[in-house]
Amino acid sequence: MAGKRTFTMIKPDAVKAGHIGAILEMINGAGFRIVAMKMTHLSSQKAGEFYEVHKERPFYGELVDFMSSGAIVAAILEKDNAVEDFRTLIGATDPAKAAPGTIRALYAKNVGENAVHGSDSDDNAAIESAFHFAVTEMF
Repeated sequence: MAGKRTFTMIKPDAVKAGHIGAILEMINGAGFRIVAMKMTHLSSQKAGEFYEVHKERPFYGELVDFMSSGAIVAAILEKDNAVEDFRTLIGATDPAKAAPGTIRALYAKNVGENAVHGSDSDDNAAIESAFHFAVTEMF
C-alpha cells in the first residue's frame, strides 16, 4: 500500500537562485500538505551521512560537497500516494529529460544541480524524514 508521506529537500542551487516560493507553490498546488519544514545547512558530515547509500559511487564526494555548499529547505509532505505523486511532480533527475512543467524542468540546472530531492520509496521517505526531523517537529 502506498504511503501518505514523502520527504523532500529544496537543494542549494534552487535556494540560492530564489526558487523556494515557486517550488513550494507547485507542491501545494499539487495537493500536498506540508507537515514539517525548515531551512537549514547540512555540514559535510551530515550530507555524507544522508547520502551514505551512494558512498561507493564516483559522484559521492561531489554530491556531498554540493549538498553542504549552502542552505537547503527540508520538508515532509503528506498526500495519498505521496512518494509516486511527488516523483512525478519533480520530474526526471536530468532536467533535459524531465517532463515539461515539472519542478526539475523549470528550476534544475543539470543532473548534479537538480533543484530538489524526493524520496524514492515509502521506506526511504520514513528514514529521510527521521534524519531531518524530530517527532515533535511533524504536524
